[in-house]
Amino acid sequence: MASPFPAISPFLLTFFFFIFCICSVTQSSTIGVDSISRLIEIQDRERAPPSVQVSAARGVLRRLLPSHSSSFEFRIVSKERCGGESCFMISNHPSFSTHGSPEILISGVTGVEILAGLHWYLKYWCGSHISWDKTGGKQLFSVPKAGFLPRVQDAGVSIQRPVPWNYYQNAVTSSYSFAWWDWERWEKEIDWMALQGINLPLAFTGQESIWQKVFQNFNMSSSDLNDFFGGPAFLAWSRMGNLHGWGGPLPQNWFDQQLILQKKILTRMFELGMTPVLPAFSGNVPAALKYIFPSAKITRLGNWFTVQEDPRWCCTYLLDANDPLFIEIGKAFIEQQLKEYGRTGHIYNCDTFDENTPPVDDPEYITSLGAATFRGMQSGDSDAVWLMQGWLFSYDPFWRPPQMKALLHSVPVGRLVVLDLFAEAKPIWITSEQFYGVPYIWKVTFLFLFFYDMYNTFEMYGILDAIASGPVEAHTSVNSTMVGVGMSMEGIEQNPVVYDLMSEMAFRHNTIDVKAWIDLYSTRRYERSVPSIEDAWNILYHTVYNCTDGSYDKNRDVIVAFPDVDPYFISIPQLSMRGRHQCDRQPDSRRALLKETADSFDQPHLWYSTSEVIRALELFISSGDELSGSNTYSYDLVDLTRQALAKYANQLFLKVIEAYQLHDVHAVACHSQKFLDLVNDMDTLLACHEGFLLGPWLESAKQLALNKEQEKQFEWNARTQITMWFDNTEEDASLLRDYGRK
Repeated sequence: MASPFPAISPFLLTFFFFIFCICSVTQSSTIGVDSISRLIEIQDRERAPPSVQVSAARGVLRRLLPSHSSSFEFRIVSKERCGGESCFMISNHPSFSTHGSPEILISGVTGVEILAGLHWYLKYWCGSHISWDKTGGKQLFSVPKAGFLPRVQDAGVSIQRPVPWNYYQNAVTSSYSFAWWDWERWEKEIDWMALQGINLPLAFTGQESIWQKVFQNFNMSSSDLNDFFGGPAFLAWSRMGNLHGWGGPLPQNWFDQQLILQKKILTRMFELGMTPVLPAFSGNVPAALKYIFPSAKITRLGNWFTVQEDPRWCCTYLLDANDPLFIEIGKAFIEQQLKEYGRTGHIYNCDTFDENTPPVDDPEYITSLGAATFRGMQSGDSDAVWLMQGWLFSYDPFWRPPQMKALLHSVPVGRLVVLDLFAEAKPIWITSEQFYGVPYIWKVTFLFLFFYDMYNTFEMYGILDAIASGPVEAHTSVNSTMVGVGMSMEGIEQNPVVYDLMSEMAFRHNTIDVKAWIDLYSTRRYERSVPSIEDAWNILYHTVYNCTDGSYDKNRDVIVAFPDVDPYFISIPQLSMRGRHQCDRQPDSRRALLKETADSFDQPHLWYSTSEVIRALELFISSGDELSGSNTYSYDLVDLTRQALAKYANQLFLKVIEAYQLHDVHAVACHSQKFLDLVNDMDTLLACHEGFLLGPWLESAKQLALNKEQEKQFEWNARTQITMWFDNTEEDASLLRDYGRK
């Protein structure tokens, strides 16, 4: 296939190899897909008309590539055209040779499939790359001018989804990343979702306005609710029952603005053919409810890391699912959402038991709790399906097989879907015999999209091999109940390579050759093939993006941590001549190590050779002249340098402690100064790219305020969430300091 851009021809050859692998796989319906077939049929019937979806998809194209808005024609096709499944099809337009006519025809079952097909074409025929603005943004310079787009093979290409759903988001992403977003930013995110093929996004914005109306109907006053809702940056934890009131109260204009924003979000999602997942009642209630309904079974929960267990913020209240009031409130909440939004996708997220262990382990009792929780949804929507996180089955030893079966089987098969949050490292679908027959979504979350980004801290991290093979192995396993793939990170806008690969797995039927894929990735991301950059990315693939030690990852590096480590917890067990530095005056030195029992020091996690990563950084720097105009290159260069300097800071820190243990005042002063200089160097480095700046986060918070008082409150929320979480006292420091450090 001839192309006016020889530099991108490798994409075409590799792409055809990928297509052969995909299309050569015989599709077979899984047990899980069969069990949700009724819901899928309902959603297909209720989807927006084809004309609406095509119009919405064309809007994304105009925003993405306005110069080519006439180069593509979009069409909605039936599932029958796709072999009974969801798919997209790419072909040359019949009028391709006519001047001014569309060049490429992209068809899909929904607007999302159309845009996923557009993205696929731009990636593998035009060598382009799309990521968030903060991680370098779009690389579309490699797309030929209108009228010269590469042709596809005469037969065209048809790519099916192996499973129906591609899920996105985490309950706390709404606070760590989305807290201050306006419609302009949300529109960009929904565009990004559609291009990645995401059709099952969490939609939690604005729910406080729904709760306000529901609880007021249960005779609660505005002051009662002021104590219930957290501030704008802490709403995720208020919703989960971890905190109440912290950072609040919410001004009325916040309720009103967020509800308007949610309606815009849902409208656009529905227009594109997505199924937004709405919240459901989990039992978290205002304190006043126990006085209004004194006979209700309401339990006060324990303290969740608040300073001095202050009752103003801690120890929220949970309504027992078996209490008749639970179903009343659950029904009212679903009905209020339907009243406000006009429609629903019938899937509701509820995690009553996620970090709330049932008081009794009797399976019959657990079954009754699960059944009552579901009845609260079903009473408001007869077609409701409960979407539940499976994290509790990984971290809480309470959930042994009998208890797990009791909860999973408390709901009719097909009316409960579990998110397998640990699938890439500790897959529950294997140990639970495919969730004992319950459909689940294979999610890349904890080890490199949750803990690598745990609390939204910055770290280059991933397990690309697991992403490239895990979903395929799960889907093709015997008696598979898998119904989707997904990404559930606590914060976004980093590690774009992980998201790029994982998004493709929504359309992959075979394991990906990551080595070949990563070579294509670097060429797409920077517009051209640079051998030294390809070598650098291969190093990164085998180091920072190959964490197989099983450790949860969050950024534990000393340079981003609260400076309160007790030197007592650092030991010097052996003599060593390695690591000598000009600051050392003694001829012998001892290598500092951390005591294994050092509970007060969150130890840095190192799973790769730093010398190899430094070599990758050298290769990046040496390619600067060739790629100096690339914003994606600039982001990656800053990020990789930050990663290397952060690990070097850990070494400097240990030298300071070592010198302290040896009573070497000169070495303590010298190494300490070098550490402080490194802090300044990193500040200078991170100021080189907007993706690492604090200012936009703070300004976006203040821009939502209507007056000076709100501006002060919102900025306090923004600053506190990423630093201390709670104010320190001399007697009791905040246990959540650094919880959301960036």
